[in-house]
Amino acid sequence: MFRFVHEEKASYPVKLMCQLLGVSTSGYYAWRARPASVRALHDELLTEQIAKIHERSRRTYGAPRVHAALRHAGVPAGRKRVARLMRAAGIQGAYLRRKHRTTIADRSTAPAPDLVERAFAAPGPDRLWVADITYVPTWSGFVYLAAVLDVFTRRVVGWSIRDHLRTELVLEALDMAIWNRRPGPGLVHHSDRGCQYTSYVFGRRCQEAGIVPSMGSVGDAYDNAMAESFFATLEKELLCKTTFRTKTEARRGLFDYIELFYNRHRLHSSIGHLPPAEFEKRWKEELEGASVA
Repeated sequence: MFRFVHEEKASYPVKLMCQLLGVSTSGYYAWRARPASVRALHDELLTEQIAKIHERSRRTYGAPRVHAALRHAGVPAGRKRVARLMRAAGIQGAYLRRKHRTTIADRSTAPAPDLVERAFAAPGPDRLWVADITYVPTWSGFVYLAAVLDVFTRRVVGWSIRDHLRTELVLEALDMAIWNRRPGPGLVHHSDRGCQYTSYVFGRRCQEAGIVPSMGSVGDAYDNAMAESFFATLEKELLCKTTFRTKTEARRGLFDYIELFYNRHRLHSSIGHLPPAEFEKRWKEELEGASVA
């Protein structure tokens, strides 16, 4: 998260991004002050060279050809190191396009029961959250977006962007939602049965926060329809109309869409053609008015 703040500080205030991401500004500045290791600096320089070679190849070269191009240029680097850096940077060679799979079940772990059963309704905010992962293509490879939505308000209460599908991706989205909302015990967190959500670490974090996990079946979009609907909207309104050259551009575009447009300005027919933030504000005002009366 600190790296994202650092990359976007020219576009948004550091304090605002730290608040939205659930991190402290002092922690960010302490992270920024740490010197990078010599190997990390070498890897960064080599990654830049790899990216240039990949771009010159019209984004067709995989690790073997990139390694060969580096060798021809007199740049010493092992093939395994090149492959590792390309994976870390999300740089891929040309391949036959197919749907990118983000839900991978772990058969060694037991999933939580389905407490929702496709009934995506809640009596108020922070009673039921739905979560999922999608991928966002860039010229430099994929980034992955994990999002947590509040069913009652349709608001995206937590999100995380990474260039990998490890458990940290969904943990960061959950932690942001917890920090933003401070939910009471008993809130239900509904997702698919991807290995990120069935992991021990994720389950323990839910337990610590008093959150009850719920999971639909594998490969059935209807079992997590509300999260799927959000990503379909994101695809239609942003991803299909925008080409991201870099992962930084993708992060900036997603931040802008989620926080500045979707939550605050986009009208939703299911909540009276109001933006989620406005709907929630009016609901709280009505609740307070009823309690006074």
